[in-house]
Amino acid sequence: MSHFFAYISRMKFINRWSLMRNTTNESLSVHSYEVSVIANALAVIGNTRLGKSYNPERAAVIALYHDVSEIITGDMPTPIKYFNPAIKDAYKDIEKNANERLISYLPDDLKDYYSEVIDGDEELKKIVKAADKLSACIKCAEELKMGNQEFKTALETNLSSLSEMNCPEADIFIKEFFDSYSLPLDELK
Repeated sequence: MSHFFAYISRMKFINRWSLMRNTTNESLSVHSYEVSVIANALAVIGNTRLGKSYNPERAAVIALYHDVSEIITGDMPTPIKYFNPAIKDAYKDIEKNANERLISYLPDDLKDYYSEVIDGDEELKKIVKAADKLSACIKCAEELKMGNQEFKTALETNLSSLSEMNCPEADIFIKEFFDSYSLPLDELK
């Protein structure tokens, strides 16, 4: 019996943004889905507009699994995770161990595939990381739209971090798609 997918299904129970007051809770499942959609879009943008040769489907799958370690570790708040280099390095080790533990629950013939997905390939890691930051920006924009000023600095920080990534695909996404997330449904025409 393999427990891997039973663990993966528990992503719906992990809430993000635990140190902040939220108007709407965001589960790890919802976040991973959104990151997957955005990573796929960034790869398509890169291929279509920037002459890249990304695999958009692979980007989406890697994004679906990008935070699975949090099933075991929980969502470590960013201010703690990056408080100092020692904590950051220790947390990376914890994430690696959690991922290895999850992979150990798979039958041997599936381990290689899911190890590669969970580790991500180098070319697509930047796209997935940018999608992750964009998802955080979208969450912040949605909270601000609801009047929750708790997310104002988080939005500024994530936009700044995204800018520093030098990801032209993300820049295009922000320019063409980001503002729509702040609009009410009736204005999405």
